[in-house]
Amino acid sequence: MLSRRGFIGSSTLLAATAISGRVQAAGIPEAATTASPTMQPPLFPSSGPDYQPVVTLNGWTLPWRMNGDWKEFHLVAEPVVREIAPGMKANLWGYNGQSPGPTIEAVEGDKVRIFVTNRLPEHTTVHWHGMLVPNGMDGVGGLTQPHIKPGQTFVYEFAIKKSGTFMYHPHADEMVQMAMGMMGFFVVHPRDPKLHRVDRDFVFLLNAYDIDPGSYMPKIMTMLDFNLWTMNSRAFPGIDHLVVRKGDRVRVRVGNLTMTNHPIHMHGYHFSVTCTDGGWVPEAARWPEVTIDIPVGAMRAFEFVAEETGDWALHCHKSHHTMNAMGHNVKTFVGVQKKDLAKAIRKLVPDYMPMGSAGMAEMGEMEMPMPDNTLPMMTGFAQFGPLEMGGMFTVVKVREGLAAGDYKDPGWYKHPEGTVAYEYAGPVSDAPRQKSDAGTTKPAIEMNVVKPGKGGHSGRH
Repeated sequence: MLSRRGFIGSSTLLAATAISGRVQAAGIPEAATTASPTMQPPLFPSSGPDYQPVVTLNGWTLPWRMNGDWKEFHLVAEPVVREIAPGMKANLWGYNGQSPGPTIEAVEGDKVRIFVTNRLPEHTTVHWHGMLVPNGMDGVGGLTQPHIKPGQTFVYEFAIKKSGTFMYHPHADEMVQMAMGMMGFFVVHPRDPKLHRVDRDFVFLLNAYDIDPGSYMPKIMTMLDFNLWTMNSRAFPGIDHLVVRKGDRVRVRVGNLTMTNHPIHMHGYHFSVTCTDGGWVPEAARWPEVTIDIPVGAMRAFEFVAEETGDWALHCHKSHHTMNAMGHNVKTFVGVQKKDLAKAIRKLVPDYMPMGSAGMAEMGEMEMPMPDNTLPMMTGFAQFGPLEMGGMFTVVKVREGLAAGDYKDPGWYKHPEGTVAYEYAGPVSDAPRQKSDAGTTKPAIEMNVVKPGKGGHSGRH
């Protein structure tokens, strides 16, 4: 992680209505930045109340400084280049070098002062989604505040009233700015460090893009037909794994800023839904799940105790959301023999590869020529072969013997002998089949049709 010193220079316009005299006298904190897609270790508090910091998949937590009794942060809204997965990058908008922006962490009761510098080509604001703030700090451009014009720095000041899982994003030219990736997590920890305590706490946002193969820029007018479904603007196999020590209590917080809902499913465990963007779910009201639907513009947190070691899939259960760069007009060729057609086409296109007659699984193994900066629809390998996944898919890796702060990838799980599904090599008899009555003229069910007759009598037919 790098520190951008001197970021606020003479070229930055400080609006007189935006920054108060006391803040001008105190100066503006540095704007930390990073362009690395590697997950950064948790940022433990050096002073103040204790808490278990969160770990952001393929992301990081924004540093802060104390200025009296104010906790000060500095967000920079700016164009960024985000690696969606190895082999593909996108020109997005974000904060402090990344999209999504860095996670902001604070504690219930904190007084926070957040500087927002606009390096975009148009005005912006920041809305603190789900948080209880004074109306003038709510971040709706034109309604609760003036827009932050390019080059300006505005300040948001508020005391944090409750703990929970929240987000931040613009409420200015929202269709463009959110489609370009402007969003981030805001996590507020309880004042009592024993309350809702866990051993590992993961966060990620669900977002989606429509980027033509070979191009770098999202199509901002798309409403539904996205082709890249991502976690923290990363697509599998570029999404970090959730590394967990056996016996840990684990929390996973998920926010959804796409245009549709996502049923997030975890293998190997039953978990409890413990938090929404409205607050903590009382213990008596928590419910067990294996899949939790995340509505648009909402957050959900679930918890489990990591008792079963292994590599457990975590993914959206909408099948098209675990694919990359999927064409929406691709024809279905299952059962169609294309050998003769392929010969004719190869005379014109020598590299033509007929696919789809027996399903699409072969795409997970074959390396087809693609335009630069394009992800294959199915990608990623594990110890037993191609995973045939993309998009919103990752792995929860539960292991024995990890240190408390160890999040390094432990590699693929070494299964105890005799615990992996295997091929049966013995004889297999034909399954009994039901005989057909197609040759008979007798109907399977004899029906009596009754219709009214004269004088109220019925006739039988």
